[in-house]
Amino acid sequence: MRSLVLFAFLGLIVGCSSDLENQDVTLSDALKQDAPVLDNVIACAASNENDHMVSVFFYPRDGASNVRYYETENIKVSKDDFEQYYRIDNPVFDVFNGYLKKFEVVVTEEKWAIVSFEEGGKIHLSNPIRIKHHTKPTEYTEQSIVVDSADTGSPLFHWTDGKYTDSRIYFGVVSDSDDNFISGTYTHEHRFQYYDLENVVVNITKGTPPTLKADNTYSFTLMAVSEDNWVNLFSEIEF
Repeated sequence: MRSLVLFAFLGLIVGCSSDLENQDVTLSDALKQDAPVLDNVIACAASNENDHMVSVFFYPRDGASNVRYYETENIKVSKDDFEQYYRIDNPVFDVFNGYLKKFEVVVTEEKWAIVSFEEGGKIHLSNPIRIKHHTKPTEYTEQSIVVDSADTGSPLFHWTDGKYTDSRIYFGVVSDSDDNFISGTYTHEHRFQYYDLENVVVNITKGTPPTLKADNTYSFTLMAVSEDNWVNLFSEIEF
């Protein structure tokens, strides 16, 4: 995830509009057969740095299937009214070589979005994501992160908020030089030490990650996320 532009092949999907003329079912329709599992898909969205697309990121747990993207017509509707969410078919792309996934969508108006998938015979939904690409375009900078003790195998990352100060949680990913995912953690604090979980509130790392080697190159990617799941700040640094 060198930057969102490296999340690949955007030219292939520019024609995949999220216009409501492509809608074929509401989220409410999809849920008629069974009660959903609410707030159980990790997802957020960011405006891209170098194009007009919006990236909707999600974590596809092992066993998840039938991933769907839904959006409302605009921001004026209730975020909790599933009748207002329409399914939009967009291709899914790998992030960190498939450990995470994302939709790339064309969004003209600010609106609400939800990601769903099936798991264990149930439909699981993300929290509603407020698309704010006009009023709060995602800030891209390398200046917000400082890395200490990078040569010890347990680097300490600390950061500052950018121009938006309403971030509520921080998602940090350590990856190798081939973009392979090593660890992914969420914290409410402005710091994370690899691989100390003391201040971690959500951990999507599978098993225990390897000890980092002083002579290898790694990256730390940070997303500062608001309460309504919009990425205020996207930053990355090599160490």
